Amino acid sequence: MMLFGAILLGLIVAWLAFAAYVSVRLKTGFRQALLYTPFRLIHRIDDSAMRSAGEAKAPVIYAIWHQSGIDPALMLSLLPDDTLHILDENSARSIWLEPWRELARTVTFKAEHVFVSRRLVRVLKGNGRIAVYFPDNVEPSAKAFRLFRAVARISMQADARIVPVFVGGARHLPSSLTPRVNAPRHFFQRLNIVALEPMTIAELVERSGGPATTTVANALFDRMAEARLAGAGLKRSLFVAIRDAADRFGASRIIVEDVITGALTYRKMFIGARVLGRRFADVTKPGEDVGLLLPNANAVVLSLLGLLSGGRVAAMINYTAGPASVSAAVATAEIRRIVSSRAFIEKAGLADIVAAAERGGASFVWLEDVRADVGTLEKLAAALLWRFPLSRQDGASTGIILFTSGSEGTPKAVVLSQSSLLANAMQAEARISFSPADKLLNVLPVFHSFGLTGGTILPLVNGVRLFLYPSPLHYKIIPEIARKTRPTVMFGTDTFLAAYARTAKDDDFSSLRFAVAGAEPVRPETRSIWRERFGAEIIEGFGLTEAAPVVAVNTAAHGREGSVGRLLPGMAMRLEAVEGISEGGRLWLSGPNLMRGYMTADKPGKLQPLQGDWHDTGDIVAVDREGFIFIRGRAKRFAKIAGEMVSLGAVEMLVKALWPEENHAAVSVPDKRKGERIVLVTTAPDADPDSLRQFGKKAGATDLMVPHDIIKVSEIPLLGSGKTDYVSARRLALERLGLDIAA
Repeated sequence: MMLFGAILLGLIVAWLAFAAYVSVRLKTGFRQALLYTPFRLIHRIDDSAMRSAGEAKAPVIYAIWHQSGIDPALMLSLLPDDTLHILDENSARSIWLEPWRELARTVTFKAEHVFVSRRLVRVLKGNGRIAVYFPDNVEPSAKAFRLFRAVARISMQADARIVPVFVGGARHLPSSLTPRVNAPRHFFQRLNIVALEPMTIAELVERSGGPATTTVANALFDRMAEARLAGAGLKRSLFVAIRDAADRFGASRIIVEDVITGALTYRKMFIGARVLGRRFADVTKPGEDVGLLLPNANAVVLSLLGLLSGGRVAAMINYTAGPASVSAAVATAEIRRIVSSRAFIEKAGLADIVAAAERGGASFVWLEDVRADVGTLEKLAAALLWRFPLSRQDGASTGIILFTSGSEGTPKAVVLSQSSLLANAMQAEARISFSPADKLLNVLPVFHSFGLTGGTILPLVNGVRLFLYPSPLHYKIIPEIARKTRPTVMFGTDTFLAAYARTAKDDDFSSLRFAVAGAEPVRPETRSIWRERFGAEIIEGFGLTEAAPVVAVNTAAHGREGSVGRLLPGMAMRLEAVEGISEGGRLWLSGPNLMRGYMTADKPGKLQPLQGDWHDTGDIVAVDREGFIFIRGRAKRFAKIAGEMVSLGAVEMLVKALWPEENHAAVSVPDKRKGERIVLVTTAPDADPDSLRQFGKKAGATDLMVPHDIIKVSEIPLLGSGKTDYVSARRLALERLGLDIAA
């Protein structure tokens, strides 16, 4: 009995001592620290950000993402005791929360407390502090978004700073407010509290580009999304982030599947990756750029993870780009080894690609040879050690090299760090609602940035089951695949989505919640067909390889047809004036997802880093007062005719409206009299200038937008990504018109 009493006394003394330590370290009251200590120990909470949050100069509003039942208890324990907490009705009535509610003033959330806000403004103007708990929803409904408007308005009236707070991992606690199917529960879930720097609404609006480019509610929403993003552990390597997802969602969870080898769990995926990584390490050096020439299949995921595990860089080879481009890619990145499959090369008829790569100095590692040589002991070791990478992991190191499409010139190697790719996946997750209940069908090739980050990395780190299909060009087969696999999310381009709709039955895509489209504008008719026939919304976004790639996206809560959405959290933009363009400007971007830099053909293997924190996208855009971005065209996709700048993209949209069933490419060629003139390359057999001119007048288009020449072709040149190959289209136009091809 005395021993038990001694142990109990020792535990009490330890509790009191640790509480005293916490109280001093975080500058909280002793009672607060006493009640916080059990949470701190059980969940190994990283709470270092809360000291600066507590020291924020009043008046201040703590804007807290409310993810679990213990969030109010944590905040009541950690925020200054003079903070007024606005609790939801469940938290206000909960019996177990009673000791924590005694730590500070609380009121029960009711509409009038927020929307008739005089009391809160008075509290803040008296150098007060309030804590507001926002429902944990990355896509809040119009009704839920009223809370952001109200809090932003209160902040402005009281000139109060806002401190967003996010408790990373809280949605996986037993008391999580998220449905269990979307967030598996863990009793001892590790927590990480993020609190961002205090900023006023005016400062947030100014940072967004000024009052002309955002509303106060959007500025607050974006800032809170940044807190969510900061809690995602962006400094991790991709291997560690995916391994952490396996721990969070279950190693036995099926995560990736293809039409060839079937389904793999997280555990089997990592076992296969370790086996391959060990073999790749035998024939390559740490940090070496290793080519991956594989289709969308399980093998490309295993090979990618294997390379990352071993500290190698995966250079994604675009095998649809042709021998010359592949040879150039091999030379530019100084690739000496390429991982591929003989069966794939034979089936896809890529012998010329292999020959071109070998002429460039690369040799091949064939997966069939690796698989045949793997022994039982090697498999057993991989099964025991699957959670551990083969080499030290560093999120800041180069992880993947992608190659620009070359739609407007010579392709460049884009060097991306692992953290930039992870950041982009988590930026998208902080803006679009994904969960383990979803299933993603990815038909976009992994050598394309959209197919890699959005279609592969994002589902792997978020527990979203991934189905890989090897080619987006199988227009009749893909609807059948969708009918069998029942995906809820799909990625594509307007060209591909329109083609699938033409061959699909009405129930083929009925399981979809939405399809994410990028790379080219989504036509209204494509959007309408998918909405009416399949009940699926097309969410349009915008990206570029240099940004890993997603830059902006529409969502259910923030969507505007004709736009590509609003900037992702954590990013900033600025517009540079362009001569001849009155509305909009040249887009420059900054953010954690930007590339490390380029490698170019004239300086092979040499990283040319970004100059400063900003990247010139070369895109001409306009931004409305709510921050929605409207693409006007590439700077290179403008023709200067008689001193006027004319968007070739706008010309294509005009032509598409007249001949919607056909494909078109507008290019510019030299003109001695006007400087440049527009040529239309089209598959429309009946296209003629007079019809186009008359249609343009009715549509309000200027005469300068009507193409001077029309060239008819059976097919528009396309890149493997589905984008129009404008270099080839312009070369074709020059040849047909008998102009100098070097022009």
